[in-house]
Amino acid sequence: MTGPVALGQLVADLQAATGLAHKRDIAAVTAALGVGAQSPVRVGDDCAALPDGDGWLLLAGEGFLSRLVAADPWFAGYCGVMVNLSDVAAMGGRPQAIVDILWAENSAQADRILAGLKAGAEAYGVPIVGGHCNLRSAAAGFGAAVLGRATRLITSFDARPGDQLVFAVDLRGRFREPDPYWDASTTAPPGRLREDLEILPGLAEAGLVRAGKDVSMAGFVGTTLMLLESSGVGARLEVAAIPRPPGVPLSRWLTAFPSFGFVLSVAPEHISTTLAGFARRGIAAAVAGEVTAHHELRLALDGEDALFWDLAETPLTGCGARPHQPETLDA
Repeated sequence: MTGPVALGQLVADLQAATGLAHKRDIAAVTAALGVGAQSPVRVGDDCAALPDGDGWLLLAGEGFLSRLVAADPWFAGYCGVMVNLSDVAAMGGRPQAIVDILWAENSAQADRILAGLKAGAEAYGVPIVGGHCNLRSAAAGFGAAVLGRATRLITSFDARPGDQLVFAVDLRGRFREPDPYWDASTTAPPGRLREDLEILPGLAEAGLVRAGKDVSMAGFVGTTLMLLESSGVGARLEVAAIPRPPGVPLSRWLTAFPSFGFVLSVAPEHISTTLAGFARRGIAAAVAGEVTAHHELRLALDGEDALFWDLAETPLTGCGARPHQPETLDA
């Protein structure tokens, strides 16, 4: 879409996006397993957070679309590191190690994926400590899992009405055409990549961020919706205020998958300090919405306002907390 963006059409396009459809598939899986936000280890975060002494062990895994593995195997392997580390950072943690799961038709096909995986591990300074492989498969497939640790969590469950929604994204990149992947990682200096990820645990340990998620294949709006569902709240989102590279149409950017992108729920008194933390690292960050008590996400653009999703009527992942109840004073 080029030129002026009509809000109604934008809402329809985002609702029909493939990345959001994949997130809706989660509901069937959580129902079959009988897990969710009320489980002893809450499901719906970017990582499972397991209590461990004075902190938490973080465990997450990512599987990659067969289309990506076939078309860009090196980048798929690289994403095995990059995407998992974003999940750990989104929860205020630091990565400890990665394992991979690789299926390939032969060693030549596997080599391209493994070269990307190795490059990612070296760039981010995280060891690969094992995994599983099958080099005699009928088709290629790839996934990876990460172990991390946090001393103070950023969760998906703690956004509160009145919080501001901060979007932080590294704009120093390019699209890997024709796909939606905004790559600000593969050509960046390794030291910068590692220090940029340190922003999130620093914010968590300073108590500046209440809740957050890394921007996934669901895009900026879809990821926000997942955060709201987990916290049992809603929001009004000014989509044009989300940091965006020059010349990229809004409709394309809102469904992009950035290599460094986070949506954070921050109390108003911590906004300036949070934004400054990203600015020091050259990361674009801005307030683009406010959390509300209503269990719906509304989008605003050019003075118009439209309902994007009513979570009370249509859950997304099935990992939602009970809707937020306003605090009341004891009689």
